[in-house]
Amino acid sequence: MTGVPASAARRGAVPKPKAASTVRPVSLWNIANILTMVRLLLVPAFVLLMVADDGHDPAWRSFAWAAFTVAMITDLFDGELARRYDLVTDFGKIADPIADKAIMGAALICLSALSDLPWWVTGVILFRELGITLMRFWVIRHGVIPASRGGKLKTLAQGVAVGMYVLALTGPLATARWWAMAVAVVLTVVTGLDYVRQAVVLRRAGLAAEKATPTPSGASARPPSSAPSAPAASGRDGRRDGERAGDGDGDNAGPAGNTGNSGSAENAGNKRKAGGEGS
Repeated sequence: MTGVPASAARRGAVPKPKAASTVRPVSLWNIANILTMVRLLLVPAFVLLMVADDGHDPAWRSFAWAAFTVAMITDLFDGELARRYDLVTDFGKIADPIADKAIMGAALICLSALSDLPWWVTGVILFRELGITLMRFWVIRHGVIPASRGGKLKTLAQGVAVGMYVLALTGPLATARWWAMAVAVVLTVVTGLDYVRQAVVLRRAGLAAEKATPTPSGASARPPSSAPSAPAASGRDGRRDGERAGDGDGDNAGPAGNTGNSGSAENAGNKRKAGGEGS
């Protein structure tokens, strides 16, 4: 017994146990996850700065804009760092979209509560963001929906528009931020529909792959008609050999010997047949 599977021995391939040790474990405390945690911690700080001094003080709003900008910058870098340096973790997959939606949702709700932004705009954006996050979790066992170019453009447009609303702007800049928000809303709706399409396609492909993959119990079960013909043929050959042996003995021993030896040959053939099916 060598411990090597027979199929591998026939192919000349010997398994290498050390191959599994080449997988490098990813630490939870990597730079991508740290940036995500910083963004999560900035959410309550941003809210406090937004509502300070009745929420309309230009100085406090400037500090809130700085916190919001730092959070959005970390959003641009943590995902890219995780993919480029292979720092993807289960925590990052869950915490990153939550942190993104938390800072954006906090800004939109604060702006609408302060009557700086219509509630319907906040509702449309939040409905899309929360819906896409839940949809990612819905298909996460089939795969991950990557951020598309339109999604990145949507995030940039939302960040610029909301940032302009966070600042206490007047005059032409106040008019420009309205147009920036209109572009952000359009991109939000269009990219949301595209993500729904991707999720449906990914889920269908995953379910089809699961159905195509045989289960261990199904793989071991074999219908009677699919039994290999080689062992059965071996059994028949053994029976014919036994019958021929019985005929030969009968020729030497006479009619009585022929009858007796044919019965023993029958048993010998049955035993060989049984041995062939068992092997």
